[in-house]
Amino acid sequence: MTNDAYSTLRVSSEHGVARIVLDNPPVNALGTAMMRELRTVLTGLEEDSSVRVIVFSSADPEFFIAHVDMHIGEEMEVLQELAASAPADVNVFQAIGELIRHQPQVTIVKLAGKARGGGAEFVAAADMAFAAVETAGLGQIEALMGIVPGGGGTQYLRDRVGRNRALEVILTADLFDAETAASYGWINRALPADELDAYVDRIARNIAALPDGVIEAAKYSLPADDFKEGLLREDDAWASTFSLPAAQHLISGGLQEGAQTPAGERDLEGLMRNVAR
Repeated sequence: MTNDAYSTLRVSSEHGVARIVLDNPPVNALGTAMMRELRTVLTGLEEDSSVRVIVFSSADPEFFIAHVDMHIGEEMEVLQELAASAPADVNVFQAIGELIRHQPQVTIVKLAGKARGGGAEFVAAADMAFAAVETAGLGQIEALMGIVPGGGGTQYLRDRVGRNRALEVILTADLFDAETAASYGWINRALPADELDAYVDRIARNIAALPDGVIEAAKYSLPADDFKEGLLREDDAWASTFSLPAAQHLISGGLQEGAQTPAGERDLEGLMRNVAR
C-alpha cells in the first residue's frame, strides 16, 4: 500500500495496524473517487493476514466525512461503473458500509470532527467508534435535503440504538454530540479530545497483538447481521425521495448557500433549515 496510489486517502501499516486517513478537502465529502479508493484498499486488506486492525481517521480535524458529495448526481457514468462492480442487492453507497462491516480485520473509527449523512453511516458500519467529547458530532442530515439515508444508515442505526432512537436521529436530522451518541450506543465511547489518539492507538495495538486466531474467533462468534431485506427497502425509499422535485430544490439550494464549504458545514442543519423556509 502506497500513498502515491490514492488521491483521497493516506494509507500506512505498522505492527498489524493499518491506518487509513481520509483526506479529501475542503470537507472530506464522500465522492466517487473516495468510494473507489476505499473499495480498492479494503478489498486488498481482506487478503492481508499481516493486518489485524484497521483504524480510520481524518486529515481534517473538523470533518471526518461531511456527507456524500452533493454533486455526485452529476457523475452518473462513474456511479454506474461503481454500481456494476458492487455486490448484488446493495447500492453504491451501501456497498461501502457493507465492505467495512464484513472486513476480517477489526475496524475502528477515530472521530475527532463531524460525520453527517454518509459519514455517519460510515461510523456506524465500523466495529467500534470512539469520539472526542469537545469536537465530534454525528447526524443523519438527509431529511433536511428531502431524502432518507441511503447508505445503510437506517439499518445500522436500528441495530445500534433501537427503532425509537433511529427514528429520532433520522427525522430530527439534528447533530448529536459525542456523549449523547455514546449514551445511545451509536458509538462505543466519548473521550476528551486530548486523550482520543492515545486511547485508540492503545486498543488498536493491543487487539493487533492478540494470539493467533482470537480475532477471527471473536468475529466468527459475533458476525455482522444480515440486513439484505432492510437494505433493499432503504434503497427503494432513498430512490423514491431523491427523484422528487423537493429533494433537488433543497440540495441545489444548499449548495448555493454554502454547503460543502467549511463555513457552511459548521452548521449545516441551520443552513438547510433556512433553505427549506
